[in-house]
Amino acid sequence: MKQQHITEPSEVLALLDQITGSIAVVGSMNADYTVTTERLPLPGETVNGGQLEILPGGKSANQASAAARIGAQVRLFGAVGQDSNADFLLGQLTDAGVDVSQVKTVPAPSGTTVITVDANGENTIVYSPGSNAHVSSEYIQESSKALTQAKTLGLCLESPIEAVTMAAQQAHDAGLTVLVNNSPFQPTLPQELIDASDILLVNEHEMSQLLNLNESKDSNWMEADWQHIAAQMADYGFTKAVVTLGSEGSMILEDGQAEHILPVPVQAVDTTGCGDAFMGTILAGLSSGISLVNSAQLASYVSAYAATGRGAQASYGSAQQIRERFL
Repeated sequence: MKQQHITEPSEVLALLDQITGSIAVVGSMNADYTVTTERLPLPGETVNGGQLEILPGGKSANQASAAARIGAQVRLFGAVGQDSNADFLLGQLTDAGVDVSQVKTVPAPSGTTVITVDANGENTIVYSPGSNAHVSSEYIQESSKALTQAKTLGLCLESPIEAVTMAAQQAHDAGLTVLVNNSPFQPTLPQELIDASDILLVNEHEMSQLLNLNESKDSNWMEADWQHIAAQMADYGFTKAVVTLGSEGSMILEDGQAEHILPVPVQAVDTTGCGDAFMGTILAGLSSGISLVNSAQLASYVSAYAATGRGAQASYGSAQQIRERFL
């Protein structure tokens, strides 16, 4: 039975009571070295910053943490190094409710990112993969039984593409719903990954590059021909896609149709990890039998809550905290 689309805040937030599904997430864990500045530096420029913070991050870890905090059963697959950051990252994930029993330790530094956040909450991010580069196809093969016990699989591209593709294929063959986030962006995805994935998640700039769309600096995405874009996305290989639009919300492309998901307005403190909170919530919703559109409605609230705090995982809320913030 097709679920009715809902928009009232009380109805959307009531979906938090339904989040019980099981999720596998394959990918990255990073220690985020974060500093705040009045504005982002220009190339070759030095600006003064505030106190350096070390916060838990990594796109996959963020997605897993966000989903677990709102009630999903999440198991993360990945690698950490032999350093103090490894204990820090695994401890933070465990506190969020993520099962890290399948994470392996490798003789390398753990993944790191260097993040600068300005007074408006915008950020720049530089990624150093470290141990994340050791998430190999062999590791995915060894983890196959545990990985395919979930209902949905979340993937991003901070791990080697061969491992990401193998994970998608294993999950697809086992009947899981596979959601892939083309970030960090790759202009060409392997056909094997496309064939094994059910839903693509990208932002508007990644979508433009992927589909070779003309994008001006002042693009008004609300005036775009989204049904045509949905058809182009289907031709590329995805009949279902989620396109995040920053302050304009998101667009759900599904079977040739497009539906706009309104943003939830908040005073942003730091947008780091908000996109991952959005994806983690969609994974949680899909694994719990909630439609893609309704999952995205809920994700707007969860990611908006994350924008009101600093850091990625450090800013994520529990179901109760998110309800209290918006009701």
